Amino acid sequence: MLQKRITKQLKINIMALEITDANFEETVLKSDKPVVVDFWAAWCGPCRMVGPIIDEISTEYEGKAVVGKVDVDANQEFAAKYGVRNIPTVLVFQGGEVVGRQVGVAPKKAYSDAIDALL
Repeated sequence: MLQKRITKQLKINIMALEITDANFEETVLKSDKPVVVDFWAAWCGPCRMVGPIIDEISTEYEGKAVVGKVDVDANQEFAAKYGVRNIPTVLVFQGGEVVGRQVGVAPKKAYSDAIDALL
């Protein structure tokens, strides 16, 4: 019982993968799993609303999908390449191609439905 509680607490604290310009191609474009990428910035209020949702999805889809975040202030190359003009923007990739885009805050179900459609 105690082990279950500890495990549950540890899973809650797992955060989405940090994706950078340096690892984007390997992590996102070459992935054999669906990939969800949250383009965000620390100063962005709506991004702080989406962040915990993305972290939850990261935990729930562990092993089935790659879920990560790109800080657009520190990593601008791929944000520019994919036309990210407003944040938060969440892109869904399959086979190295963008197959979904959500600009602004959306409910958790919108993100999980996008992943489920690819599994």
